[in-house]
Amino acid sequence: MSSETGRTQQSPTAAGTHPAADPSAGPPQEEPLQYDDGYGQPVGVGPHPLPWPEDERYDPELLARGDRRNVGDAYRYWTREAIVADLDLRRHDFHVAVENWGHDFNIGSVVRTANAFLAKEIHIVGRRRWNRRGAMVTDRYQHVRHHPDTADLTAWAAAEGLPIIGIDNLPGAVPLERTELPRRCVLLFGQEGPGLTEEAREHASMVCSIAQFGSTRSINAGAAAAIAMHAWVQRHADVPDPRP
Repeated sequence: MSSETGRTQQSPTAAGTHPAADPSAGPPQEEPLQYDDGYGQPVGVGPHPLPWPEDERYDPELLARGDRRNVGDAYRYWTREAIVADLDLRRHDFHVAVENWGHDFNIGSVVRTANAFLAKEIHIVGRRRWNRRGAMVTDRYQHVRHHPDTADLTAWAAAEGLPIIGIDNLPGAVPLERTELPRRCVLLFGQEGPGLTEEAREHASMVCSIAQFGSTRSINAGAAAAIAMHAWVQRHADVPDPRP
């Protein structure tokens, strides 16, 4: 099984988060295990004490060197494949789709939140490349599907029997706070600034707005996505009791 202790080299164009390569600058820099590497107090755990657990879910290299990845303690020393397989047993019934027409930096934040709330899949609509920095490497543990346009997302959702619920403060939108989100659905988010495109609005089964009470015209797109996902979780997720 593959290890995540080795840092994978990516070209600047493949990573989608770095400036164009300068031939005089030498070889490309290695991508960090998580994007806050080198800042603040290190997270994670060091090498596992002997004897090592005998379980195929564990990565021998992580056991030997330690695990500094952005994962919960329950997944320390596990291979990426084992973590994904375990998450697949518990993923929720909502999908997250986000429009990507202008390389919005908020998309990474949306993906990170979708991982935290365990969305079934993440759908990138528009440009295939998106800024992953805000995802904090959580996209490695999610299933990410690309759609070239909203029509393709709509066709896929229709085949799966999933209504598309747009999230935006638009005229005619229904208050999210008073709306019963369906258990199986796609939550569709627009980009920071313009919000949902006209095409996205036309393809959505309904559009929900988030109540605001201040002077600002809108809230951050990543924050809006978190609020909408949490609204789904409050209604449909099996929330565990607090630890004693």
